[in-house]
Amino acid sequence: MKQFVFLTLIGVLCVTAVQAQKVKGSDTVLPLSQKEAERYMKTHPSATVTVTGGGSGVGISALIEGTTDIAQSSRKIKFDEKQKIRAGAQTVEEIIIAYDALAVVVHPRNPVQELTREQLEGIFTGKITNWKEVGGSDLKIIPYSRETSSGTYEFFKESVLKNRNYKNGILSMPATGAIVQSVSQTRGAIGYIGLAYLNREVKALRVSYDGGGTFTAPSVANAKNGTYPIVRPLYFYYITRSEKAVRPFIDYVLSPAGQQIVHETGFIAL
Repeated sequence: MKQFVFLTLIGVLCVTAVQAQKVKGSDTVLPLSQKEAERYMKTHPSATVTVTGGGSGVGISALIEGTTDIAQSSRKIKFDEKQKIRAGAQTVEEIIIAYDALAVVVHPRNPVQELTREQLEGIFTGKITNWKEVGGSDLKIIPYSRETSSGTYEFFKESVLKNRNYKNGILSMPATGAIVQSVSQTRGAIGYIGLAYLNREVKALRVSYDGGGTFTAPSVANAKNGTYPIVRPLYFYYITRSEKAVRPFIDYVLSPAGQQIVHETGFIAL
């Protein structure tokens, strides 16, 4: 009898171990993954999913090192990162779980309502330094950026700056929440955040990618209909050999219930 109980306990522990998952990476994806994990564990009592941020690069590095099961990322995995995985005789799988719009935000009392992509490029590369140059007050522009390990940092550089370098000495923030806080407290500030982080403490600007012909506000509706230009996919990455363990949670995220959470959290569902 004791042997039977012992073996049963071992079996339970093994099942629990198989269903314990770690998700790490993008701060943009963080609130979505946390909500998905919370709902998933309610419907799967034997599962444990822990979610942490740190940036897309941090998550992918953790995946390479074997310290996370899923890397959440707001950018595509890089060639050199794939090579590191291949060097360990592994392959990586990529899943798009949702889409996100990036909002350009300023202090609520800033009179500027809209900017072109070219003006944004000028501001974040240091060519435009005063708000009066773009129709605002005579006030120094203080741009805030995410740190270099962030997928949001890289996407903004690629999409908005057209791969030109950020200005020297730009203020880099470790998380999106820090940008929201800094911009809300600084009259001349400007920054960029995922749509899900948008709140009343900051003001989102309308953006034009056609030289000022059309300005569009960041919203789920405008991202869905294609009129808002700064939109990107959000990813889960996992090592192929771990598919059996991670797939139940990923399938939940991709399911109608999971995609409803995407919508509720302020992202764009598939």
